[in-house]
Amino acid sequence: MVSRREKTRFGEWWWSVDRITLFAIGALIVIGVVLSLAASPAVAHRLGLEPFHFVNRQAFYLVPAIAVMIGTSLLSPRDLRRLCVVIFAVSVVMVFATLVFGAEIKGARRWLVIAGINIQPSEMLKPAFVVLAAWLFAESTRRSDVPALPLAFALLGVSVVPLAAQPDIGQTVLVVTVWCALFFLAGLQWIWMVGLGGVAVTGLMAAYTLVPHVTKRVDKFLNPDAAHDGFQIETALGSFASGGWFGRGPGEGTVKRILPDSHADFIFAVAAEEFGSILCIAIVGLFALVVLRSLVLALRDEDPFTRFATAGLALLFGMQAAINMSVNLHLIPAKGMTLPFISYGGSSLISLAFGVGMLLAFTRRRPRAEIAAEAESALRLAEQPR
Repeated sequence: MVSRREKTRFGEWWWSVDRITLFAIGALIVIGVVLSLAASPAVAHRLGLEPFHFVNRQAFYLVPAIAVMIGTSLLSPRDLRRLCVVIFAVSVVMVFATLVFGAEIKGARRWLVIAGINIQPSEMLKPAFVVLAAWLFAESTRRSDVPALPLAFALLGVSVVPLAAQPDIGQTVLVVTVWCALFFLAGLQWIWMVGLGGVAVTGLMAAYTLVPHVTKRVDKFLNPDAAHDGFQIETALGSFASGGWFGRGPGEGTVKRILPDSHADFIFAVAAEEFGSILCIAIVGLFALVVLRSLVLALRDEDPFTRFATAGLALLFGMQAAINMSVNLHLIPAKGMTLPFISYGGSSLISLAFGVGMLLAFTRRRPRAEIAAEAESALRLAEQPR
């Protein structure tokens, strides 16, 4: 046990970090390991790989992911802002690079292969984008001499253009939605929100009309029988009925043997069949706990930047989980988006660890003297002659 009198960096972190959020994330990680053991061997067998191929790779990525989460949570808000500038710039360059050098998979270019490792740059772009957008919106509320709002629009454009060009409509919608939520939290004019809503609807209609795989997925969602491909949807939904409240038991499920990506996009369906609706409700509860707890802490924070960044990262985390689970329940069209800390995926796991690490850092209890010093520094910067 770490004593309150211990003045080490870890001791200060342990007594200032929000342990409710930390324990909820830890529980999700443990559930992810258990479900990886349940779902991955069947997928590996189907692909002709060693039975624990995906389990071992998930464990391999989990070690640096936990290190990234803890290391990031030790940083100050100012250090996080600076770090996000660098990560965002590198990620944008890499996302643009996928358009030229990325391999085309199912009509989209989203991956780069660097030193034999598959990397999805858009995953790291998301949390960095949220923090920078929060910073710009915070500046727009307290400094009229800085063109923060135009810069926030420019930030959105730089992020959305390459994502839409890949095309990755799901990530694009996620980024735009979080940006609009921060726009709303900043208390800006309603007319902007109406205009942005119109642009978003137009963009979605254009994607449905112009992007073939988007058209196909939406058509399957609206009328799976007419699309002659309702098997996956029926199988995923059937897993919830088959599992009942308490499941068929570990290793007794059948959905993992026939559903594509049952270790990734459809791992929630595997959880339902083998462990029952009780586990699914527990998973939903853990995600809700992280999001709601973070929003409550954001509401209490006096610093606009920290408040917006906390809210934005919590929404990013919660929306990604909601999208994945909604696809499994056939509530929205299919979208290849992982279930945070539970689905298999290296780039996604590292990105989520970075985002949650920042969430833990922003919600740490900081001495009022430290908050006052940062506010005074920002005030001096605002008063400098231009």
